[in-house]
Amino acid sequence: MTDNYIVGVKNITTNEPYFMGHFPQEPVMPGVLQVEAMAQTGGLLVLARLDEPERYSTYFLKIDNVKFRHKVVPGDTLIFRVELTSEMRRGIATMRGLAFIGDKVISEADFTAQIIKNK
Repeated sequence: MTDNYIVGVKNITTNEPYFMGHFPQEPVMPGVLQVEAMAQTGGLLVLARLDEPERYSTYFLKIDNVKFRHKVVPGDTLIFRVELTSEMRRGIATMRGLAFIGDKVISEADFTAQIIKNK
């Protein structure tokens, strides 16, 4: 992790609960969970820039330009790379996320998030 990007890793196993219904005979990781994993990785990036990050939460306002290029199956290792695309202003962060298997881009998305102090 640097000030502007973060890398996360998810090993996909046959024990993932979503494979029971998606799909039992040909398990594929749902695209929405790939986007969620990118978003959570990006949340860690923006919170790490704050003093006392445990006092804040990240809420996603917008997700754009989502593309799924290849399926993700048991045995794959997903590498998430999320980068800030502009400076945070007034608690708003914009990011670009990419998911890779090896050097191949599997999925991608642009995110806008708001960072809010917890009550």
